[in-house]
Amino acid sequence: MANSTSANLKLTVQQTGENSGTWGQITNTNLLILEQAIGGYDALSVASSPTALTFSNGALSNGKNQVLKLTGTISGNVIVTIPNTIKKTYIVDNGTSGAYTVTLKYVSGGSSVTWSATDKGTKLVYADGTNVLEGISSVGDLIAGDVTAGDVTANDLTIANITISASTTTNTISASGNITTSAGDISDKKGEIRSVPKLAKTSAYTLIATDHGKFISTNSAITVPPSVFTAGQTITIYNDSASSFAITKGSGVTMYWVQTGANADRTLSTRGVATILCVASNTFVITGGTLS
Repeated sequence: MANSTSANLKLTVQQTGENSGTWGQITNTNLLILEQAIGGYDALSVASSPTALTFSNGALSNGKNQVLKLTGTISGNVIVTIPNTIKKTYIVDNGTSGAYTVTLKYVSGGSSVTWSATDKGTKLVYADGTNVLEGISSVGDLIAGDVTAGDVTANDLTIANITISASTTTNTISASGNITTSAGDISDKKGEIRSVPKLAKTSAYTLIATDHGKFISTNSAITVPPSVFTAGQTITIYNDSASSFAITKGSGVTMYWVQTGANADRTLSTRGVATILCVASNTFVITGGTLS
């Protein structure tokens, strides 16, 4: 029975008793092809379009490399083609010069991956036999030193520095360095972080946990309850009326007035503003120029 070739890397599949005297040479070539697929690198000029990746039977070929750096000065949009039905992953670095797009696709179509005219970045690409796809578009957990991205969708990001050029949607961002956005605002569940969210009330109100970080605009009495807030949390009260009202301690609550250090209920005068800071369990300080 004659030799055959594997479907994707085009390795020579030898039959029993075949290739007497050359079996070792063929095997060595197969091993070199595997090395290409696992860690091979090729700088491929794509100055002319289309540029075809090659997959020669039983031989080293540029399309079998793991890493491809696309090079050359391009004067128009460029297409790089993969032979139909080949299944393979690539790390592709767009190192071309010229403000034109570069597209990686199968010869006969299917989905493709395109670098925009200004994108000179690196992509992880997966060719599945029909379509060419980006290997990472949504991740559960991403841990990295620096991430510069257009769109990132993730559950958790733990990153030293984050530079956001378009939109990043996450449940949690933890950064030991800086978080920078080149456009738009950074918001949390309470709103844009440079604004103090407003909560309007028109009757007597007892503060709740979600009031932390807000200002309460009201014309009626406020009660500071026990066992709700933790140290470091703050609430601001604005008297939006022509009359004074009381800010009352709940049972077991200590509330020191900054001006005197006295622990007592307070009265907030008309149009006055008071800030309440939780300093320990059930212990607060209150400050404001119109308190008494």
